[in-house]
Amino acid sequence: MKEYIINPCSGIRIEVLKGQKIDIIDIEGGQVVDFFAEMKGDSAEFLSPGVTIDCNESLRLNIGDIIYSNKYRPMFRVIYDDVGEHDLIHPCCRKEMFDFFYNNGKNHSNCLDNINNALATSHPIITPVNLFMYTKINTDGSIEVLAPLSKAGDKITLEALEDITLGIAACSVSESDCNSGVCTAIKVILY
Repeated sequence: MKEYIINPCSGIRIEVLKGQKIDIIDIEGGQVVDFFAEMKGDSAEFLSPGVTIDCNESLRLNIGDIIYSNKYRPMFRVIYDDVGEHDLIHPCCRKEMFDFFYNNGKNHSNCLDNINNALATSHPIITPVNLFMYTKINTDGSIEVLAPLSKAGDKITLEALEDITLGIAACSVSESDCNSGVCTAIKVILY
């Protein structure tokens, strides 16, 4: 078993073997985790929320669901979930997003850079699974980002279905309800 702490507004790379389990734990509650991954040794095949939505025929992740790659290969299975509310539609926060919404992108920590730096890649855009992020989808198609429903110690557990390289970030948005207005650390346990 290995344990990792991802500090607020930072990212980490973790190598995972097929069959290993991954606990992602919201230490203090209300913190979003930008969860991204590549097939080991192939940065051109990576986690795809769009394909995951397509294959599961759902905008939600449920226990038993598979998270797929951009090449429609299974990467993870959801085996436990305290929260049941995760976002599959928003891209990583980035300089341009902070400029667009808050006019403060210059030198702002962001998940796109944190994940790319952790993976030593340069994906121009990353759409992760935003664990614990609560995006309310209204009947008219509009969306609202609300405070996460996760409480201190809540977790989701995934099983790796291939050898995977994870790039995970503790989301850097403190300007909205996305992370309950403050960025905090997350814990990852690999076993």
